[in-house]
Amino acid sequence: MRLLVVTVIGVMLGFFIGISFPAVSITKLHFPSSIVSYIEDKNSALTAQAILNHAWTAARNAKGNDTESSSDTAMKIYVPTNPRGAESLAPGIVVPESDFHPRRLWGNPDEDLPFKPKYLVTFTVGISQKENINRAVKKFSDNFAILLFHYDGRVSEWDEFEWSKRAIHVSVRRQAKWWYAKRFLHPDIVASYEYIFIWDEDLGVEHFNAEEYIKLVKKYQLEISQPGLEPDRGLTWQMTKRRGDHQVHKETEERPGWCTDPHLPPCAAFVEIMAPVFSRDAWRCVWHMIQNDLVHGWGLDFALRRCVDPAHEKIGVVDSQWIVHQVVPSLGNQGQSEHGRAPWEGVRERCRKEWGIFQTRIAEAEKSYYEMMGVPPPNVTFVH
Repeated sequence: MRLLVVTVIGVMLGFFIGISFPAVSITKLHFPSSIVSYIEDKNSALTAQAILNHAWTAARNAKGNDTESSSDTAMKIYVPTNPRGAESLAPGIVVPESDFHPRRLWGNPDEDLPFKPKYLVTFTVGISQKENINRAVKKFSDNFAILLFHYDGRVSEWDEFEWSKRAIHVSVRRQAKWWYAKRFLHPDIVASYEYIFIWDEDLGVEHFNAEEYIKLVKKYQLEISQPGLEPDRGLTWQMTKRRGDHQVHKETEERPGWCTDPHLPPCAAFVEIMAPVFSRDAWRCVWHMIQNDLVHGWGLDFALRRCVDPAHEKIGVVDSQWIVHQVVPSLGNQGQSEHGRAPWEGVRERCRKEWGIFQTRIAEAEKSYYEMMGVPPPNVTFVH
């Protein structure tokens, strides 16, 4: 009778435990060593109530841990459309773009900028061209933020000009314009500016007005442009020479055989790299095409057409706002004399090398793309 009662109680106990915890793995029911020893002690009597109480507590804790883990996972933020590296941030706190607007160290941040410049003009400068840059800056209204890249390290000497105290100055010795542009003009940094001027330091601006220039660029819907160049000063392409009877021109005639297509460089879709002006959208593309190790930008002018479409309509020269290229080789003097040659000779040799390297890279990149797509590449040749 005693054996029968114990058996019946055991069956009933097992049944009730089973239906009470159907989702609990037995591996999650951990009995303390004290109970295990208690069970194994043949001289001890373990009541069914003690086992049931412990099983119930273990199951409840296991269920709580699972719920807490699921809750933690659900509460974690992950937004794949955020900028790379910021996926764990709520979109409302992500600020992917910036600008060159100086801010105060005091007061209400909302009151820092009563006026925001619409455009950005940059000059790569040395102190020897200080007076020329002063004349140039005066041609740009308050709508233009001024950024100077100093290749000679002499910054404080510009403080004699009142505008220089409001300008942004970046100083890294012996670097070229496109080195600075690649590192300090990231599209997300200049995104607040409608147009970006990236100019040399040796430009005469007596016949140039920046506000009028912007009006013409908008009127003719130019994404990439430059002022016309005085045709009697310096060596320049036919396309970029000023035409006295035009406001803007977008194509020209070059020497016989130089243009395989009248809509391609150097007969159209072409400006030089000394004084280009980019729309915000065009610059986002051009910036990605600039190579980190090719600092002089030679060859870039022939490739700009890849960033706008149709290029022969959206790239042009503004004739009625024209400049003079003074051809002052001041940056060339920042080179190093080697093997008895003048510093500028080494700089010019590097420029020519970079032109060839860039042309090879872009040709190979496009060839690889067309091969991957399984289509023949277009047959386009340019003057080198």
